[in-house]
Amino acid sequence: MANPPTGAIFWGEDEYLLRLAALAFLEGQEARATEVDARAWQGGETSDLSTPSLWGERRALLVSGCQGLPEAGVRELRAYLQTPSPDALCVLTLVSKARSAPPLAKAVQQAGGLSKQVALKRQDLPAWVLERARVHRVTLTPAGATALVGAVGETASVLDQSVAQLGSAYPGREIGPDEVRTQFQGLGESRVWDLCDQAFSQQLGPALRTLRALLAAGEDPLLILGGIASRLRDLIRVASLPPRMSSSEVAAAANLRFDWQARRYRDQARRTGLEELIRLHALVVDSDRALKGGWSGEVLLPSLVAVMAGDETAALDLPVRVSR
Repeated sequence: MANPPTGAIFWGEDEYLLRLAALAFLEGQEARATEVDARAWQGGETSDLSTPSLWGERRALLVSGCQGLPEAGVRELRAYLQTPSPDALCVLTLVSKARSAPPLAKAVQQAGGLSKQVALKRQDLPAWVLERARVHRVTLTPAGATALVGAVGETASVLDQSVAQLGSAYPGREIGPDEVRTQFQGLGESRVWDLCDQAFSQQLGPALRTLRALLAAGEDPLLILGGIASRLRDLIRVASLPPRMSSSEVAAAANLRFDWQARRYRDQARRTGLEELIRLHALVVDSDRALKGGWSGEVLLPSLVAVMAGDETAALDLPVRVSR
């Protein structure tokens, strides 16, 4: 029988996913770890791993956020990994956007431990949500999982918390798209706000992903278009104001709630230009007619969002009048 691993490191971009992977690994090894935040490293944390347990269970240490580990902590972990205790388990998490394993991961591997990159592809999100639903003992349908991703976004921690929230709201019931929409109604408006922010910041890829999520969640294309029209009206008002006005004055004059909102809208209006904003608003009016005349939102809205993000070639040739 192979000897159990004495160490493991989980690395990737999402800290929440890394923690889930580390805890699952510890559970599989039947070990309960003492957890240490790498940023609060004091020194000597690995010494407990070499001390026999009074109760006979396997000692374990979980060091989370090793990207913030001080140099002294890195040296201590490297020294421990050179001669790890065979009866203990040292588990690390490290946030990194790099494609190749970080140096600390290589040290774990050289000590015979596990090094694993943890990533969740966008197309795998519904399946991951269903798995988390099983963990939370929530009866969520595949369509409900897809609707949840569309309603709350792609952040793993938010999705996991939302699954638990659904379980509390509908105990013992099968949960589908209708229940998801009822529980998270109003979030569509904030997603449209995100969509506009991304498009007017010329982040076309994220904007199109947000749009697809909204449509997949069953949001009405006319409501999405209405949110875009509202943002354009705000930007036109901001662009028409004197450039030397303070943010608080801009917020008051444009009927915005926050100073930071005025600063953001001013940046977006400056980037796009008043003339282009007015042209975009006319395009939204034509798009509204087209939607009401039978055009598909899945065809029309991606084109509009691309134009908002600065791609003039994406504009559709819409008729001036569309028969109802």
